[in-house]
Amino acid sequence: MAQLRAAAAMREIATGPAITPEAPLRAVALALESAGVRLCLACTDSLVVPEDVLARVSAQAPAANLLITATHTHHAPCTIDILGARRDAAYCEALEAALIAAITEACEALNDPASEAEMCFAQSQEATVGQNSRYLLRDETIAWYAYRWEDVVRPTGPYDPDLPVIVFRRPSGEMVCTLFSHSVHNIGALTPGAVSPGMCGLAGREVERSHGGVALFLPGAFGSTHNTSEFGSTPNTRAIGTAECVHRIVAAVAWGLDHACRLQAPGSRPLLAAARRPLAYRVREFDEVAEEAAVRYWSETYTPEDPEANAGVFRAMRAEMAPVAGQERETSLTVMALGDVALVGLPGEVFAALGLELRRRSPFRNTYVIGLANGTLGYVGDLPSYDLGGYQLWAGWHSLSAPGTGEAMVEQALEMLGDLYEGGPPAGGSRPT
Repeated sequence: MAQLRAAAAMREIATGPAITPEAPLRAVALALESAGVRLCLACTDSLVVPEDVLARVSAQAPAANLLITATHTHHAPCTIDILGARRDAAYCEALEAALIAAITEACEALNDPASEAEMCFAQSQEATVGQNSRYLLRDETIAWYAYRWEDVVRPTGPYDPDLPVIVFRRPSGEMVCTLFSHSVHNIGALTPGAVSPGMCGLAGREVERSHGGVALFLPGAFGSTHNTSEFGSTPNTRAIGTAECVHRIVAAVAWGLDHACRLQAPGSRPLLAAARRPLAYRVREFDEVAEEAAVRYWSETYTPEDPEANAGVFRAMRAEMAPVAGQERETSLTVMALGDVALVGLPGEVFAALGLELRRRSPFRNTYVIGLANGTLGYVGDLPSYDLGGYQLWAGWHSLSAPGTGEAMVEQALEMLGDLYEGGPPAGGSRPT
């Protein structure tokens, strides 16, 4: 079996003297190498990684197979102009510098003979900190926020509770990195209004304190799921506070660490493999009258104190999008194989239904979607969800790709996984037994 080398690095992102986060905002990188194949996964405490920052970091990174994403914390300085918020240029500059430094340090550390490591895996689960938040309401609209809990009829889609844990240790037992992922929006600070890495980032800090090494959180297919105690109805009788969410996530990761088994590549497949491929998509076309009516109804019903403030934001986005509606553009998909675990990087806030479909049909025994990977198209829903509507799928820069883009992502990702899997995918694209 080919030797594995692993190294992790962390850099704090400077926020300036005017901001004191409740925990430092960071960029974290994990570099892996085996049999001449090098992979690097990196994540920052930000809503997204801006396209220009992503391009500059990718150009300087000493690794060809690179996956860069964001924790999607809603409690950091803004990195893009969206929904009325303005980009914080200083934070983007600091984020870029931290990413480059962390990636460079991790990759350079692979040259050290002492970087030999073992890779172990367990699939844990945390089913209580989030749920599919696209509820059907009694007025036949889809919930966003400010709705009453008694008006909820049912969730309109699934929720993926699985929480993969991949641990890297030195032969001596010293911890290098704990990688974990979960498909829920990373919303929730311990202190209301505080700058924070969010509940998943805070959980990672606790994992480090308890188990050593560096913790790397990667977001999953979280586009349709939230911790609804922090993003949902008012009041919400099912509320779970941020501190309790952090505790439950940490417990799920700890279970994974206790039960992780050595990760190997079955058959003749290499221990590490990766591929990246372009994907064409179209900017969505929309009916302006219908979109205006949907947003106006929601605004007048759920934010009656100032409905125009909300409606105007979406109207302005649609006006900017209209001239490019239907335009073909290009993004990319990234797949990585770590033994018999496959990570599929999709550039957006992908709905859980799409992530579960991809996982179900993957030829790899264990497959997980990584959202916001190497770019973002905003919310990417499954086709039935566009018919239901709701905030995530109103036309705007937060949801810019045409219906069907998510299904195209799934099909292309499955082709790419088949190429990585020994002998291609089994007949029908189902998981092997």
